[in-house]
Amino acid sequence: MRIAVFGGTGMAGSAVVTEALTRGHVVTAVSRRPSAAETGRLGVRALDVARTEELEPVLAAADAAVLAIRLAPGSEHLLARLTRGFLDAAKRCGTRVLVVGGSAPLRSPADAGRLLVDDPAYVPVEWRTIAQASLDQFRVCLDHPHDAWTYLSPPAILEPGTRTGGYRRGSTTLLTDGNGDSRITAPDLAIAVLDELESPGGEHHFTVVQDPSA
Repeated sequence: MRIAVFGGTGMAGSAVVTEALTRGHVVTAVSRRPSAAETGRLGVRALDVARTEELEPVLAAADAAVLAIRLAPGSEHLLARLTRGFLDAAKRCGTRVLVVGGSAPLRSPADAGRLLVDDPAYVPVEWRTIAQASLDQFRVCLDHPHDAWTYLSPPAILEPGTRTGGYRRGSTTLLTDGNGDSRITAPDLAIAVLDELESPGGEHHFTVVQDPSA
């Protein structure tokens, strides 16, 4: 499969690039300031997602695209608009998109009637801005005419770490492990991304949690 990873130098994006290459896929890592060198199955592109006119050549050459961008503090409000422009370009190219988003659109495990963004037990005040940005991003996906998208909500904490090889998949409610923690390492999240790209689950929205016993 030919996979384009936008945000390919970030924590999640770089893990997706590594996992995809390990599985034998042809990967284009896209970022504003690339840091990797091209190798046999790895292509590198310097590109700003805000420049929508430059997206189409990369998207048209890919079987699937992963959008894993993270914006600098103070710029979070731009995420929804950038995602809309990205989906516009993907629709014109007919390219399938997997968005590595945020956990805000998930339901709270303590109250199925409450979104996580409104549950201070998981989203304290200092996280509210980025949480709202991810919820706005998800709503852009819901409203967009390009139907070939999937939104992956990480658990409450996405962090660097090792690849344990195990995760548990859920739908639209935040998952926790046996200790009540809701977290996953970027390499294990990348496993879920590649599993979805290789064998789509048929859902527009899903979540995961780290589970070494899975």
